[in-house]
Amino acid sequence: MSGLFDLSTDVAVVIGGTGGLGGAMADALAAQGAKVAVVGRSAERGAERVAAIQAAGGKAIFQAANVLDPSSLATARDSIQSQLGNITVLINAAGGNRPDATLPPGSDFCKLPLEAWRDVFDLNLVGGVLLPCQVFGQTMVANRQGSIINIASMSGMIPLSRVVAYSAAKAAVINLTQFLAREWATTGVRVNAISPGFFPAEQNRGLLYNSDGSLSARGSQIIGHTPMARFGEASELGGATVWLASQAAASFVTGQNIVVDGGFSAVTI
Repeated sequence: MSGLFDLSTDVAVVIGGTGGLGGAMADALAAQGAKVAVVGRSAERGAERVAAIQAAGGKAIFQAANVLDPSSLATARDSIQSQLGNITVLINAAGGNRPDATLPPGSDFCKLPLEAWRDVFDLNLVGGVLLPCQVFGQTMVANRQGSIINIASMSGMIPLSRVVAYSAAKAAVINLTQFLAREWATTGVRVNAISPGFFPAEQNRGLLYNSDGSLSARGSQIIGHTPMARFGEASELGGATVWLASQAAASFVTGQNIVVDGGFSAVTI
């Protein structure tokens, strides 16, 4: 069975690999033998991730790119291919939210700033999935091989309170994933999504915890709704990532949204 998850012939691009969740996915791919390109804006954080992968015996490089600039993505793609070879795995893990696109309790949805809404959609849908899929997907389709994994969210499945723009954008990510899976099904390119539950990270730590480290009211509510009664750890996304990346293990899997949430979505009351 171990051969099903051998990625030693793969070149994986992890956009957003400088972040906590994307970085953990990069670690998991490298641990299974993939040559990994960590793509992001922060050279410092990219170098830290690459160093960690190399220290663990993996192969990795950092490549700077702006996900909202197609020419920047194309330059990154060409650079990665020249250094590592044909790209066979693409992880789209870039994303985030804006405070002014979040509705505090009692606020007026009708006053949500349009600019904030657009920025959240640009980051999570346009730059987070659409443009990378166009730029890297074009090459994968031409090579008739590839696995694309888009990082959606629990809030894309369930319209959670407060994070209205983020939820809508992630719902669109799931929809676009399914569209591309159907569009490229006969080309050798598989397209799937992973929807993490609640994983503490830079962008949501302030919502889940108080300044003294105790659970916030929202954090307590989430834990109370999660059958496993805890948040996820970034490393727990590694198994689903490696499985979907592997052509041997997931050759007949496309158009799916894999939920890693500790049972959160299984609770309806």
